Amino acid sequence: MINLKIVNGEIIDGTGSPGYFGAVLVDEDTVHIVRGDHSHVLAARTIDATGHVVCPGFIDVHSHGGLTIMSEPEHLPKVRQGVTTELIGIDGNSVAPFKTQEELHSFIELDCGLNDWPPMPADWLTVAQLLLKYDQRASVNIAYILGNSPVRIWGVGWQDRPATSKELEDMKSVVRESMEEGAWGLSTGLDYPPGSYASTVELIELSKVAERMGGFYHTHTRASLLKTGLLAPWEEALEIGRKSGIPVHLTHYRQSVQGVGSHLDYLGLVENARAGGMDVTFDCYTYPYSGTRISIALPQWTMDGGLGRLKKALTDPRDRARMKKDMSEPGKGGWRNPDEQWLTNFKLPHNKRFEGHSIAEIAEAKGQDSLDCLFDLLAEEGLGLSTVSLGTNPHTLPAFVSHPYGMIGSDALLFGDYPNPRTYGCFPLVLAEFVRAEKHLRLPEAIRKMTSFPAQRIGIPDRGVLRDGFRADIVVFDKHRVKTRATKKNPKVFPEGIPYVIVNGKVVIDDGRHTGEFPGRALRRGQPRT
Repeated sequence: MINLKIVNGEIIDGTGSPGYFGAVLVDEDTVHIVRGDHSHVLAARTIDATGHVVCPGFIDVHSHGGLTIMSEPEHLPKVRQGVTTELIGIDGNSVAPFKTQEELHSFIELDCGLNDWPPMPADWLTVAQLLLKYDQRASVNIAYILGNSPVRIWGVGWQDRPATSKELEDMKSVVRESMEEGAWGLSTGLDYPPGSYASTVELIELSKVAERMGGFYHTHTRASLLKTGLLAPWEEALEIGRKSGIPVHLTHYRQSVQGVGSHLDYLGLVENARAGGMDVTFDCYTYPYSGTRISIALPQWTMDGGLGRLKKALTDPRDRARMKKDMSEPGKGGWRNPDEQWLTNFKLPHNKRFEGHSIAEIAEAKGQDSLDCLFDLLAEEGLGLSTVSLGTNPHTLPAFVSHPYGMIGSDALLFGDYPNPRTYGCFPLVLAEFVRAEKHLRLPEAIRKMTSFPAQRIGIPDRGVLRDGFRADIVVFDKHRVKTRATKKNPKVFPEGIPYVIVNGKVVIDDGRHTGEFPGRALRRGQPRT
């Protein structure tokens, strides 16, 4: 007897092919497909999926949930969307390996406005030790990519200076060992110190190691290069790919809200690179709002030396004056309009009233200049504040979502009272708006972008397709009713029309409710199938 049989649903297998009808059988954690009569197959449970689509679980190629999930293993904002696998370690900000617990804790604190806190003290140092934290302890599977920030801390430290030859060799060893322990490639966040202090040459050398081991390069590109040309940040990424041979993945790829240039310039960059023989892909999110830790707005020199240097800058009068000068000059500090920087994740009771308000509104309430207000809040709240802002041109977003070389990544932060609405709605928005309402995509193609394509990009061999012998990560949804209700003003709302989510053969979401099962696994590169 098998454990689960899903019958009467339209099977859309994740390859982009049209749907068909049959039964999806789940034997332990493995899928089998039966067309025709299946009455002879006995199952402990049968789900009648009449009027519903049965497809592979969605794979999020840009997740910031790796630490949050340690405290909240139900992972409801994501699993309720149909997400069954997430890629963590994004934007260069992964949390292993480190030499000492002190370095690990300092990095977690520096980055807590983007990737949250785990239960403290954090009790791992290596990639292998970190991945053990997810096996049978979470609702979803976790794939890990190595960020270049811990690599640089290991080899160079927290300083903004070039690596010596010996330090570069040490960093290359870190990349090799981390991939041997299960990492899928190398990620960069070239606006986030200390990883942003890496030169193009350094990244090429590290990428050569990752490429030899079958990895890929997942990059948040270097915004400071914009002053040299509209596409310069992404041209640097392609240069790294060409000179190292590594496949390149451009993350949260879109046209900015300012609308400089044409979105066709961005898409043409990818198309031309692929026409020239490069393996280039991208992901994008489905809402027009950006989101990150608000400390990204500070000049890079404030973190030259690490956490202690940043804390000093936030309180030292001379440093604050220098920051204000730099942040008033376009291109120096990443500072945007304070009227469109909405803050969340306040911890102190007297600041909770500011949740979801803009920096300009908070500064007015406090009777301060916007920048002084920001510096005070960061010092007071311990760097944990994150921001939601209008960062994408909504008019050209459909061209990115529907492009054949693009896939979906939520880039979602899972904390604060007013997170980005994509935290709860990124994937169902594709099905409801981009497919059903506006018809930018056919349903099978949309599912491919959220299943087999990201599995192919990461390198996961046995997920992302409903096929005999593949792992049983499955979503059942109503294509006529699925929708998201998450908005900027009311972001923490679960989607409708996704009654069942199965992970590794276990029903995790059952008629819209979490079952208490935690069958997620760490998916390790090179791990033999068992």
